[in-house]
Amino acid sequence: MEEAAKLDSVSFIGGLDPFSIDKNIEKAIDFTVQLALDNNKGIDIHLHDRGEEGLRTINFLTELVTKNPQLKGKTYVSHAFALANLSNVKEQEMAEKLAEAKVGIVSSVPFKNNIVMPIPTLVKSGVEVLIGNDNVQDYWSTFGTGNMLQKANLISQLYGLETEYDLSRNLAFATKNITPLDKKGKQQWPNQGDVADIVLIDASCSAEAVARKSTVKAYVFKGKLVWKEN
Repeated sequence: MEEAAKLDSVSFIGGLDPFSIDKNIEKAIDFTVQLALDNNKGIDIHLHDRGEEGLRTINFLTELVTKNPQLKGKTYVSHAFALANLSNVKEQEMAEKLAEAKVGIVSSVPFKNNIVMPIPTLVKSGVEVLIGNDNVQDYWSTFGTGNMLQKANLISQLYGLETEYDLSRNLAFATKNITPLDKKGKQQWPNQGDVADIVLIDASCSAEAVARKSTVKAYVFKGKLVWKEN
């Protein structure tokens, strides 16, 4: 890991379930954080541990990030199932801690086995929430396709976010928080100088794109058309 961390192609130092795998939360997180600091990298901990052990892992990581501000905005917890099904008070408390430390959450939006993530609370509290798949076709789920609009649609249904405004905001989950209009309706994308990475879809607006999981018609990568529907 120390040799790999020196490579320019490496952006994040990863970790997996410090309690279940390493049997020592503090030692594993300490090592990961120090490695990231020494090599100017970000951190991504894949945390499936639930209950007190999972929360203790998130709290300890958040404390270290707070002590090392250079890691703020560069540290993420993927899955973070320990945040699911907490009391309202505990859920808000954890969301505020994450927001203050600028520790983001990366979720595949699970909703089985009684795991429902508090995504609306996290977003409202100012936590950066990113959505993804474990695999191109999301093999952890029978129903995954890899289409990020599907994830945005699932979030909309799961949390009852069904107004035109809410649906338009939920497009951000499929685009890494980039939307054509800001919350007040002012155009913020695309602008001159933006990277021309574009997915063209058959929809009249952002809300329709999310609600109907609209069909992709073409891909543009760095200004070049790389795929078009026949």
